[in-house]
This record gives sequence, structure tokens and C-alpha cells, in this order.
Amino acid sequence: MKRLLSIELQKIWLNKASRVLTLTYFILLSFIALIASIKFNIGNIHFQVAEMGIFNFPYIWHFNTYIAAILKLFLAIVIVSMMANEYSYGTLKQNLIDGLSKKEFILSKFVTIVLFSLCSTVFVFIMTLILGYSFSSYTELSIVFSDLGYILAFFVKLVGFFSFCLFLGILVKRSAFALGFLLVWNIIEAIAKGILNFRIFPEGKTAGYITQFFPLESMSNLILEPFSRLSLIKSIGNQMGVENLKDYSVHFSSIVIVLCWTIIFLFLSYRILKNRDL
Repeated sequence: MKRLLSIELQKIWLNKASRVLTLTYFILLSFIALIASIKFNIGNIHFQVAEMGIFNFPYIWHFNTYIAAILKLFLAIVIVSMMANEYSYGTLKQNLIDGLSKKEFILSKFVTIVLFSLCSTVFVFIMTLILGYSFSSYTELSIVFSDLGYILAFFVKLVGFFSFCLFLGILVKRSAFALGFLLVWNIIEAIAKGILNFRIFPEGKTAGYITQFFPLESMSNLILEPFSRLSLIKSIGNQMGVENLKDYSVHFSSIVIVLCWTIIFLFLSYRILKNRDL
């Protein structure tokens, strides 16, 4: 396992584009802290973003993981390029000639995905603790760690999404086309979701029950948008007579669905590689 991981990390680090994208991703993650310094001066109204409560425990776990998940595209490019370069540079064929089996090859990619996801999760975890203890009004341990489910959801979301990117990289062979396919798939899911919600099942929860099994939608369901949880937004909604019934919790069923898709993507990746003439 260590040997497989070492091989993949060397490939990524020796590739300038992948190295830059990886470093950019973690630098941008740290920029979440800059949100605290944003100030608004509208006439006689002066307020700082940090004062809105976005860095209060336990809400900050939800906010930070949601924002950090948006930036995952940087690592997605690395994952797709990692696979595309295997074909472009002929390293896949060379690895197989050197004795690496196709199963070990897929395993090495998956281990790299898990490592990237784990490093991202640990980074967000540490940054959240620092920001929370710096700005939160609540620092009791029972409150601080009450929403750690978002950290688990963040990790599972990254592993699932990167596994999908790996599958596309193997399927399409070209990073640009793989990323384009990812965009097209996102649009297809959005259209299907719209048709189910507004045409086929305009009432009830049937559409939501079906769409939760879509790959990208299932990953999105792990961490819902956190902004409507803010007290300010809730107050505005109440004044307008809009009741917010959204469930923001991380559900075990959502995690299981994404893990199932992860297994499916890995299996399909292996089957394509196994049956393809290299």
C-alpha cells in the first residue's frame, strides 16, 4: 500500500500543473478565514461578517464544510489529470509492464483519493477549531463538538466526488473531455430533477426520494446550504411569512448512498480498465 501511494504522489508532485493546483486548493481553503475580516458600511449601518454568527459553534462546522466543498473542483482537476496523464505519457502501460496489476493500479488511485480527502478534512477541522475559538460566543465542549457529523460528511463527499472523477478520467481518457462530461452530467441531473419536481411529481416528496439516488445530488445532500440557518435570514423569512422546514442534519442514509456510488465508480473503473486494450 505504501509503495502504491508513493508512486502516485511522485507522479503528482513531478507534474507542475498538478502541484500548483493542489497547493492552490489548500491556500484557498485557508482564505475562508478572511471572511471574518469582511466589513460592510451601508449608510449608518456598520457590521462585520463574523458578527452575523457564521463562526459560532456548532454552526461553523456546517458553514466551513459547505464552503470548502465548493473548492473541491481544484482537486477534481488533479484527479482527472492524474488519470489522463497515464494515457498521454504511457505510464499506465509501463506500470503494467513493470508488474503492477490493474487491480493494484486502481487501488493506488483510490488510496491517493482517500489521502487527498483526509488531508482536506483534517485541514478544515483544524481551521474550523481555530476560527471557532477565535470568534464563537459558545466555547463549551458539548457545543463545540455537537455537529462533527459535517466533518464526516465532508470526507465522504470528497471521496465520492473524486471517485466519480477517477471513473470519468478512465472512461474518457482526456482531462478536458472528462471535466466537460462532469459538467454535462450535472446539467442532466438538474434537468431530470426539474422534470420530476415540476412535471411528474409536482406535489409530495416522491421527486426528492428519487433524486436522492442521483450521484451528484446524493453528494450534494450530504451538506445542504447553511445560509438559511442564520438568525438574520430566519428573521427576514419570518417577517415575510416564509416558514423554513428544511432539515440540515447529516443523515446516515445519505452517507450510505454516497458510499455505494463510490464502490460503483471504483468497480466500473476497474472493469473498464480490465477490458480495455491498452
